[in-house]
Amino acid sequence: MKVLQIAATGMAAQQTRVEVISNNIANMSTTAYRPRVAEFADLMYQQYQTPGSITSQTGTLVPAGIQLGTGVRPTTVSMEITQGNLMQTGGDLDLAIEGTGFFEIILPSGERAYTRDGNFNRSAQGEMVTMEGYPLADSITIPVETRRLTISSDGEVTAYFNDAVEGQQIGTIFLTRFVNEKGLEAIGGNMFRPTEASGTANTFIPGTEGVGTMRQGYIESSAVDVVREISDLIEAQRGYELNSKVITAADEMLAATTRIR
Repeated sequence: MKVLQIAATGMAAQQTRVEVISNNIANMSTTAYRPRVAEFADLMYQQYQTPGSITSQTGTLVPAGIQLGTGVRPTTVSMEITQGNLMQTGGDLDLAIEGTGFFEIILPSGERAYTRDGNFNRSAQGEMVTMEGYPLADSITIPVETRRLTISSDGEVTAYFNDAVEGQQIGTIFLTRFVNEKGLEAIGGNMFRPTEASGTANTFIPGTEGVGTMRQGYIESSAVDVVREISDLIEAQRGYELNSKVITAADEMLAATTRIR
C-alpha cells in the first residue's frame, strides 16, 4: 500500500507551503520585501497500462490507461515581482525605486550585492550607506558642510551649502537591472546576489533603458498582502489535515487486513 508514502509527500509539501507563508507574514513590515510563493509538481507515475496500448482481448487501443501517481514534490520557492506601496518619510537619504531596478552596494568582502531597500544613512566619513553600514557602489560622499541634499528622479545627487545659492552635483546613483530577477539569490538583510539564472548585472541611469526612477523622501513598503497570505495559510492547513486523514484511513485499512483470520 503506497498511500502512506503518497500522503506523506502531500503533508511535507503543505508544510513547506506553510513555512513560506510564515516567512511572508513575518516580513510584512520589512522594507521593500517581495513575497515568496511555493510551487509544486507531481512525482513520477506508475504505468500499469499505458494510454494508447493495445488490449489483448480485442486488439483495440486503450483511450486512457491506468497511471497511478506517487505524490508531490516542491519545485521552486520563487519571488514575486511585485512593488510595494511607496511610503513618505521626508528623509533626505530615503529613496524608493518606482519601477524595476536595484541599488548596488559593496559588502565588506568587496562583493557586490543588490537591494531595493533605500533606507540609507550617512557614515562618519560622509558616505551613503545602508542600515548595515554597507556603502553604495556609486561612491556618494556627502561633504560635512552640506546644508541640504536633493536627489533627482534620474539619480543626480546635489548638495547645497550655507554660502552658496546654487547646488553642487556630487554624484549620480545608478540602478541595476537583471534579465531574470527571480533568479537572484537572497542573502538576508534585504540583499541579493546574482546567479547564473539571474544573468549579469546591467547598470543604467534611472529612467532609461526600462529601469525605474527614484523618489526622494520615500521608502518602498513590503509587498506582502496579509489577507491573501492568511487565506493561503488556511488552505495549506486544510490540505495538511486532509493528507493526515488519508494516513489515518490507510492505517485503519491495514489494521482491518491484519484482523482477517
